[in-house]
Amino acid sequence: MLDNPRSPRVRAVAKLAKRDARTETGLFLLEGPQAVSEALTFRPELVVELYATPTALDRYTDIAASAVAAGVEVEFVSEEVLDAMADTVTPQGFVAVCHQFPTSVKKIFAAEPTLVVILEEVRDPGNAGTIIRAADAAGADAVILCGRSVDLYNPKVIRSSTGSIFHLPVAIAASLEDVRDRVRTSGLQLLAADIKGDDLLTARNEGVLAAPTAWLFGNEARGLTDEDLAKADRAISVPIYGHAESMNLATAASVCLYESAFAQRS
Repeated sequence: MLDNPRSPRVRAVAKLAKRDARTETGLFLLEGPQAVSEALTFRPELVVELYATPTALDRYTDIAASAVAAGVEVEFVSEEVLDAMADTVTPQGFVAVCHQFPTSVKKIFAAEPTLVVILEEVRDPGNAGTIIRAADAAGADAVILCGRSVDLYNPKVIRSSTGSIFHLPVAIAASLEDVRDRVRTSGLQLLAADIKGDDLLTARNEGVLAAPTAWLFGNEARGLTDEDLAKADRAISVPIYGHAESMNLATAASVCLYESAFAQRS
């Protein structure tokens, strides 16, 4: 059992909470039973190291079985070591080190998608991860992070996705301009979610949402720039019927994605 929280190995794992270490190694940190279970089930080849407390492994026998089936060795660690490795206060008994695995934008559009999510300068890791999760739930084909959006492998992005990062392709693009060109040539419409846009209900009634679509979501505080909006085919807003000042980005994105999912499946 690994029981020294100050050992070089433990410190190397803990460093993956920092972007510099992730960039240098090409690895990222995975925490908690849900995320570890999804990785072992859907992408076991990505798991480089898996650490668990004996108590956690006894409790989650399905994870133990998945690790055996995937040929992934589980190394026992003390609670103190797990706390030192993890980015969270309560890692729930599991920490894994995984290979990064971004998909190329080219590959995403080569697969002829009908529902794609594009994030432009989305900086909050909780929002980014929750949108990936919502995209997965709504049956979207892919998610693309553009420009100065948060690092895909930020631990909070990974945690907020609750394993959905292993379910659908996620790409990192240099610029929105490049992605827009791919959207155009692939025959998708580009809809920008923006408070200045047309009412979502109007778009639904006009049948706009049934077409193959790439949804564009912007920064939490500033939204999309006029230049970004000009790149879209149409701007759409989620109406607020109550007295709320605004809607959380991830919540608005979930509404938009499900409206498209409903329309495309009707």
